[in-house]
Amino acid sequence: MKNQPAPYAPTTAPGDAAGGTAGGAHEQPAALLPRQQAADPAKAMRSVGPWHKGSSRPPTIKRRKQSSGSNRMRHSQAEAGLLQIPGPAPRPHNICCQSFPSAPITHINPSSPRTYRPAGRRRAHARTCSVLRGTNNRAGMMRRRPGLVWAGALLAVLVLLAACTAAAAVSISRRQQHRHGGAPAASAARGGCDAFAAGRWVVDESYPLYDSARCPFIRDEFACARFGRPDTAYLKYRWQLDPPCAQPRFDGLALLRMWRGKTVMFVGDSLALNQYESLLCMLHAAAPGARTTVSPASGKIDPSYTVRFEDYNVTLVYYLTHYLVDLVAERSGRVLKLDTIEQASNWLAADVLVFDSWHWWPRAGPTQPWDFIQEGNTVVRDMDRTRAFTKALHTWANWVDANLLHTDTKVFFQGISPSHYRGEDWGASAKKTCMGETQPLNGTGPYPGGPIPQQAILRSVLAGMAKPVYLLDFTYLSQLRKDAHPTKYDGGIFGGDCTHWCVAGLPDTWNVLFYGALTGQF
Repeated sequence: MKNQPAPYAPTTAPGDAAGGTAGGAHEQPAALLPRQQAADPAKAMRSVGPWHKGSSRPPTIKRRKQSSGSNRMRHSQAEAGLLQIPGPAPRPHNICCQSFPSAPITHINPSSPRTYRPAGRRRAHARTCSVLRGTNNRAGMMRRRPGLVWAGALLAVLVLLAACTAAAAVSISRRQQHRHGGAPAASAARGGCDAFAAGRWVVDESYPLYDSARCPFIRDEFACARFGRPDTAYLKYRWQLDPPCAQPRFDGLALLRMWRGKTVMFVGDSLALNQYESLLCMLHAAAPGARTTVSPASGKIDPSYTVRFEDYNVTLVYYLTHYLVDLVAERSGRVLKLDTIEQASNWLAADVLVFDSWHWWPRAGPTQPWDFIQEGNTVVRDMDRTRAFTKALHTWANWVDANLLHTDTKVFFQGISPSHYRGEDWGASAKKTCMGETQPLNGTGPYPGGPIPQQAILRSVLAGMAKPVYLLDFTYLSQLRKDAHPTKYDGGIFGGDCTHWCVAGLPDTWNVLFYGALTGQF
């Protein structure tokens, strides 16, 4: 128990940033206007009267009577462009149904020499025509085929209902993807509940959920009460969900029964260990008389640590890996290999897997545990850390899809845990840290320091996976808890720790939400 992981010097995440066609209406085709015959104007089949502004209706087309036996004459007239609508005695229609040419047209009535300016007047003609034609067509259809009209109306209603249903499904899916980083349906919520963002911290006198002094699994770096933290207000806060979310309740005995015969594994850095030890304490408080076995007995993590609840046949494992991908000692030095993940064979036996990463990626200097970065045959001394993190996440995602897609293994990813070394992130002075903070930052708006950029990368990678992975998106609710770090009450291991969290404390809320996700409470 006294052997601790390698010393950790908290750091903050870097601020990495992460020929067209002209618009307008289509040009109208040239109008098919009646032609004048210079030799004999009387033979013209149509004449156009002016449409003055004072007129309440468009002009009509005047037609000459034709004899029923003059088919040959009508055909020749149609070929000459004098007759546009073949057939015996077509009904008169409005001039507004004609298309006007793009150039000004001199009116054929000599008594009214004004010209049409098609830009505005042509649109007015088209609108009038559309109304008249649509009204006539609908009335005629109602008279001729009422059954067809009612069938069409019913079909339109059915199509509208189907479209509304599809739109609602897309909306729910987008809300789920946004909440869970684009993860598939395994991270679906009920009724659009966003349990990780739609809430606030409230005082609950029934908290904490257990007495940390009675939990045998807490390491010194998380044991704030053991090392004399004088205030206790940080233990009393509960994450209260907003409607329509139902408040999740943790049931340790039910969880032990649900996990009977199973192995649960937390894989990652010390933030995964933080959640792991909180969960051990919560289960121990639910079944204080249950027999447990610790392996190795010394408590050393090399690279794993196991606690088994014998009476329930439940095994909980913590596996230490700072980067998820392989870190290999070679003759040239320590090499971080972004495209290999051979250590993952140790994770295959788990029934539930909870991963985390990012905390170690920004490290540089003496605490950086590698000398080179390798991808394929390319070896470099350094690389943009966010870019390297992204490549490693894709390697991890490919491994999960290749090895766990067709298994019953449930996969979770812990959201990136924030640190509190810059007071400006929560509206204090830039030199302020979490030291001496005793109250959370409560508010309904965004965190003043903004989101962690790498969280968007994590969501994007999870969204592209075939295996459903549930994102335990603890980032925002943890950003509000500047009061929940060990600070100097960590046994002298780190000193001024504003990265990890006291146990009991904030990680208990992580596990309440984890339990809610496992049991489908939201």
